[in-house]
Amino acid sequence: MLFAQISDLHIKRPGKLAYRRVDTAAYLERCVARLNTLEPRPDFVVLTGDLVDFGAREEYAHLRRLLAPLQIPYYLVIGNHDGRDALREVFPEHTYLGNPGEFVQYTAMLGPLRVVALDTQDPPNGGGKLCDARLDWLDATLASDTRTPTVIAMHHPPFLCGIEHMDVQALDPAAAAKLAAIVKRFDNVERVICGHVHRPIHTRFAGTVASVCPSPAHQVALDLRDGGPSAWVLDPPAFQLHRYTPQTGLVSHLAFVDDAGGAHPFYDASGALID
Repeated sequence: MLFAQISDLHIKRPGKLAYRRVDTAAYLERCVARLNTLEPRPDFVVLTGDLVDFGAREEYAHLRRLLAPLQIPYYLVIGNHDGRDALREVFPEHTYLGNPGEFVQYTAMLGPLRVVALDTQDPPNGGGKLCDARLDWLDATLASDTRTPTVIAMHHPPFLCGIEHMDVQALDPAAAAKLAAIVKRFDNVERVICGHVHRPIHTRFAGTVASVCPSPAHQVALDLRDGGPSAWVLDPPAFQLHRYTPQTGLVSHLAFVDDAGGAHPFYDASGALID
């Protein structure tokens, strides 16, 4: 089983640039084209939030058009920039998104894996929250199947990453602690996959691994100084590939959207190392 994760697309209305400079739609078009050419092709794609920039119906309609060429099934997770009901309205066939007024939380059985999506949105705050209702749902969902390898997908990371302006809008620490107490009870949780920070980040969490996926567009500047400014950079756009086998569990790779040339051989036609 191989699946791709993309995150923090921040699609705007047609023709609108993020921060007056970033054409997030063009970046997503390139990412979709890249995913379609992968060999082997991923079995599915998980999009871990901030699908659009302001949660507007017009933005979701634009997102839908941009995702139409994707030849791989995909699953949508909500982020702090998203709008629950506008998302449901534009993607009605994605019935797992639930009904108006509900949290966007669901379970998807995908081959040997179970994906459990959490809704960490806390409008109008940029930071994340998991109330008791959402945590109770997760607890019951995980308890219902303690054998199937499980990936929890959520937008806000449940840990501080050291980039100060992002950590002030992280998942609420009390919610993160409650989440950790739940997750550590279930050793079939292979990974907690997140977005929000626009960088590749990994840490141990609650007996498993939590990771953050970079963006297919702009990234958050890597600045670990106290009081570092809120800033973005045009580092190479990227996504993650997660490969599961029963022998190894989940193994993850950082993949770049743009072709950097190659692949170049290590050995010549005679089998000698090229030196």
